[in-house]
Amino acid sequence: MYYTLGLDVSTTATKAVLVSATGEIAAVATHPHDLLSPRPLWSEQDPSEWWTATQLSIRSILAKSGCQADEIAGISMAGQMHGLVLLGGDGQVLRPAILWNDQRASSECDEIRDLVGKRRLVELTGNDAFAGFSAPKLLWVRRHEPEVYEKIGCILLAKDYVRYRLTGGYATDRAGAGGTLFLDLATRDWSSEILAALDVPSDWLPRTHEGTQKTGEISAEAAEATGLHRGTPVFGGGGDQAAQATGVGVVEPGTMAVTIGTSGVVFAPCDRPVTDPEGRVHAFPHAVPDMWHVMGVMLSAAGSMQWYRDALAPDVGFDDLFAEASEVDSGSEGLIFLPYLSGERTPHADANARGAFVGITLSHGRGHMTRAVMEGVAFGLKDNLDLLESSGILPPDHIRISGGGAKSLLWRQILADILQVELVTTDVVEAAAVGAALLAGVGSGLWGNIQEACEATCFVGQTTSPDPVIGRRYEEIHGRFKELYPALKG
Repeated sequence: MYYTLGLDVSTTATKAVLVSATGEIAAVATHPHDLLSPRPLWSEQDPSEWWTATQLSIRSILAKSGCQADEIAGISMAGQMHGLVLLGGDGQVLRPAILWNDQRASSECDEIRDLVGKRRLVELTGNDAFAGFSAPKLLWVRRHEPEVYEKIGCILLAKDYVRYRLTGGYATDRAGAGGTLFLDLATRDWSSEILAALDVPSDWLPRTHEGTQKTGEISAEAAEATGLHRGTPVFGGGGDQAAQATGVGVVEPGTMAVTIGTSGVVFAPCDRPVTDPEGRVHAFPHAVPDMWHVMGVMLSAAGSMQWYRDALAPDVGFDDLFAEASEVDSGSEGLIFLPYLSGERTPHADANARGAFVGITLSHGRGHMTRAVMEGVAFGLKDNLDLLESSGILPPDHIRISGGGAKSLLWRQILADILQVELVTTDVVEAAAVGAALLAGVGSGLWGNIQEACEATCFVGQTTSPDPVIGRRYEEIHGRFKELYPALKG
């Protein structure tokens, strides 16, 4: 028996999944990270925590499964996108990593638009400048921490720092690299024009690879630290959203995925680069070779629910909160929640956007507030689906849904009613890590292509159908929801 190992270096934890050649999940392990917020709207992590969590997760799945290290045919990884890990010339971390949901670099986004031109920026990279991307963060470091900037030898993403610790080499995948704002979308490699305009040395950036290409091998040091077999090949993998889409089988045009994780995502594969001229949606390479994807991203989806529970009902379980919300009619009796707790990316490129409950009355209780949070997140995802449609990406007959929020039947029903499309779950656990494992499986020859790999592992679960009557009610409420951001922006 042979296996592939997928890692997901997410915001909250490093997750490891072991997938057999017959498509079965042999073991899953998770070890958490701490999130640092030294100032409002700042979000950082210590890269050493990723490496510690990776070692613990790998050793855990080897122990759980009884798999021998030399039975693992290949390893790959997914991970949080857009971050900034800075290494010196000696390979040592120079400062805490700045994460995807950090909003400090808003003025640097304006600087990038001035240097490159917004329209040219979108033409080259498929994206406008957002504070969450890597390039604005790097310019922020140049401006505010010049003593750190002068020591830079390499720029990596979160999962690529783990790759470096596993292999001893610098490499990245093209799906993840698309979120740096340094990648040419059409050529799927670093843009010399962007690097020149921003005065960033090209030798700071690692080589790019397709998701199924080999990027290195497990080093002797990493083998001793993790229990893996020295020389095991390590493949490209993908940014978390592209890997997650791979894990749930959304790898071809005409399919679509929605994720309710810490962030919320609407994801659609394309066989060519598709961009919005205003850069209102993101366009990146897919983790699948010679494929691209378009996606809309809201920064706080299940993260909104986590904040709400922690702040207002810390001793109450999510299931109990959802049970209370299920007793409330659709529309939460006029209560609306804006989920802009970390600023927003799409549809509002505004790092200073703020969350709000609007329309509170004496008749509203905790159940109303819980349901309003669920509906507000769903309205945000609806905004993103509408943006994809405006770019020519039409929703299919059904959308595959995943992420922690998708475990709630109530939340799935609310989302189905607001989007007015059938939602289908899969039985895939930790989809991003599974997607990484599938990419490694294709790279190592366990499967002939990614479609074959998905067919072996991705099985349809529950289906949630929309109610057209409730949908019409939500359509009216969504209109009011859309009016609130411009009304409250000042």
